[in-house]
Amino acid sequence: MALNIKPIGDRVVVQAAPAEEKTASGIYIPDTAKEKPSQGTIVAVGSGKPDEPMTVKVGDQVLYGKYAGTEITYEGKEYLIMRESDIYAVL
Repeated sequence: MALNIKPIGDRVVVQAAPAEEKTASGIYIPDTAKEKPSQGTIVAVGSGKPDEPMTVKVGDQVLYGKYAGTEITYEGKEYLIMRESDIYAVL
């Protein structure tokens, strides 16, 4: 199923990775204490700026800032729309 969102300019749409359910030692984390994920998969890419082409592509696994992007819900799924400059690294 293709995502029918087309970001404008240097923006990307990211599907965040699920939050950790339990710690490395096996303790389950309650919903109220889960940290917001800072890793995800790019599902849509804008066309970029005229003088700055996009360097990421659909399917890239990326790391981004904890408070980066704007959360949206589309067809029952949650996504983040952010600028390419909010992405710190491609994994």
